[in-house]
Parts: sequence; C-alpha cells; structure tokens
Amino acid sequence: MAGITLYDYQKDALERMKIGCILCGGVGSGKSRTSLAFYYTLYGGTVNTKNYVKMHDPPDLCIITTARKRDTGEWEEELAHFYMSTDSDLDIYNHKVVVDSWNNIGKYVGVKNAFFIFDEQRVVGSGQWVKSFLKITKENDWILLSATPGDCWTDYIPVFIANGFYKNRTQFNNEHVIYSRFSKFPKIDRYLNIQRLVRLRERVLVDMDFERPTVSHHENIFVEYDKPKYLEICKTRWNLWENKPIETASEFCYLLRKLVNTDLTRSQKVLDICMTRPRVIIFYNFDYELDILMNLPYGDDAEVAQWNGHKHQPIPDGKKWVYLVQYNAGAEGWNCIKTDTVIFYSQNYSYKIMEQAAGRIDRLNTPYKNLFYYHLKSRAGIDLAIGRALMEKKKFNERKFYGI
Repeated sequence: MAGITLYDYQKDALERMKIGCILCGGVGSGKSRTSLAFYYTLYGGTVNTKNYVKMHDPPDLCIITTARKRDTGEWEEELAHFYMSTDSDLDIYNHKVVVDSWNNIGKYVGVKNAFFIFDEQRVVGSGQWVKSFLKITKENDWILLSATPGDCWTDYIPVFIANGFYKNRTQFNNEHVIYSRFSKFPKIDRYLNIQRLVRLRERVLVDMDFERPTVSHHENIFVEYDKPKYLEICKTRWNLWENKPIETASEFCYLLRKLVNTDLTRSQKVLDICMTRPRVIIFYNFDYELDILMNLPYGDDAEVAQWNGHKHQPIPDGKKWVYLVQYNAGAEGWNCIKTDTVIFYSQNYSYKIMEQAAGRIDRLNTPYKNLFYYHLKSRAGIDLAIGRALMEKKKFNERKFYGI
C-alpha cells in the first residue's frame, strides 16, 4: 500500500497542530488531507513514506462538515487515501467513521473517546450548534478547520471555552468586553486586555503557509442601470413591481438590486465573456437572475446545467458549457478543474461566501496557471455599497443602507 504524501507546507502545519487547534488555510490548500494526516499520525501513522504505515487502535472518527460536502462525497475521497471509509467493508481498521452535516451535530452529543474534525468552522455565536460543540469537546479529542477563522474576538469565544481558557461566555465578557452605554441593544464598544487574546489566538491558530501555484485575475465589468427608476425608488420608497409602499430595509435593497441586476447590459456582458471563454461557472443570488441566465443564447453547442435549491445537476463534460450556481447552495463543498473562468453575475453580501465561491476553481490540482474572475456590477449606490463592504471583508448591512 502506498504511503501518505503531503506537501512541505502541509507537513509544516501538521507538525504545529495539536488537539483543540484551528487549522487555518485558504480554499484549496488541502485542509482536509492535513487534518486526516493529524489523526493518522496521532495514532501511529507516518507521512511521506514509500509504504503505508498502519495506525494502532485508532478511535472512532467523526467528521462534521457542510451538507454539500457530505452529499458530494468529498471527504470519502480524502479518507480513501488513508485506507479509511464510512463503509466498514472498505476500511482496514476496526473503528467507525462518520461524515455528517452541522445540521445533525446534536446527534453526536454523548459520544465519548472519539476524534472529531469540525470542518468549515460554524461555531460562532451561542446557538444550538455551539452548545452541542461544547458538549462534544468535553468528551472527545477534536480540531477545527477554517478558511476564515474569525472576524472579531467574540467569534473565538466557543473555541476558547472548549480549550479551557474560560469557563463560559460570561467570564470572557467580564474580562474583555466593554459595551456601549448609548446603544439601544448590546453593542461592543471596545475590548480589554487584547494582548492576552492575541496570545490565546496564537495558541489555537495553525496557519498553513500556502503559496498558490495559480495566478488569479479579477476584473470588474461595469454595466448600466435605469437611473431614473433607481432614484424614484430611493426617493418615494415605493415598490414599482407590486405598486405598494416599501416596508422594510430588506425589501428596499432587494428591489434596488432587482432593478440593477435585470438590466440588459448585464446579460450582454455575460454573453460577451462566454464568446471567448468556452467553459464558464456563473454565480448568482436570486431566482429571477437564474431565469435570465437560463434563457440567454449561449449557442446551440453549449450545455447549460445548474446547482441551486431546485436542481443539483453535475458539471457538464463537453467542450462548451455554462454552469449556473446559486451562492448559498454551491459556494462551498465542490471543486472544478475543468475551467479557468468564473463570472459573478451579482455580488453576494458576504465576503466569506465570495471567497469560497472563487475557490471552487482554485485547486491544488488544477491544470491552469491563470484563473479569471469577472465581477459584473453597476455604479448604482447599492452595488457600490456592497462592493465597499466586500473590500473591507465585511458583510453588507441592509438596515444601514436603508437609512441613507
């Protein structure tokens, strides 16, 4: 049996990993294989050897990941390199391997003496997933995987508690958080003793020193929009489609985006790009965008497929194709090395989702050196505001924009 081979930067990260750490690497850096290598070496395995070295009595392995990664079998492919599988007939060890989604994490509360890999970090806040995570980590060994581990100090609270740095969220807040006195709801004004927080973060974060072999080319493609109608909506706060007042910030932003995103010049730019790029992935947000994209004349020889909440079609296999992917359904958990081109038909509110979407083609085994990303956007206020939030690696705030 062939041995397990890691890249130098993966082996370097492996040597710095420990129970309770967050393995932090960009999309496509090989976090899955490195995390399995940690489990493998923890119980007697050896990497970068000619022949496979078996583990000694490894415990049960539970991998909590996204529903998409579970369903597409991405983890099964990585497990196979280590001669492990969720199918006991294909596993050379006498242990149980489970791959399940974060939605089912509650099922594993009560499991003891197993090893958990928590993929695509979801332990932020204080909801049910976090409560289940904290119960599981008390009884089992574990590590976390994340491309973007935390935007603020409070994102680290569950991991800090699980590592025993704090007893609970209250202790963390008492020691580090000062709330604003002038806010109607709890709003953090500043943090105290940041030096300790930095030290604790350095103890749990293991960064993968990953230099991509690819070169990403991002191009903003500006399109037109109906300025008079846009200004009318902003001024009157009136829903032009249903002939009624706009009632919420969410509705206001949705209607502005609908007006901007349905402009014919945006569709034309898609066709212009597809004329020179034969295989293209297009990310979009809304169903009305899908209707537009499905009805564009890409050519009789172009195959069109989609992945969203309605259909889960595979990536086409021909010489010319268009793959339409809805951000929330398909920004993570699958890879494509058949193309070098992604079109962002519209911007997503979340920087993390945009990064994950871009990473679908930026893989270690891609045959392409240069990758091309086309960002379609207008110079309308809503598009510019979303763009600014993404540049600052923040999530776009609809309520703030509604108040302008």
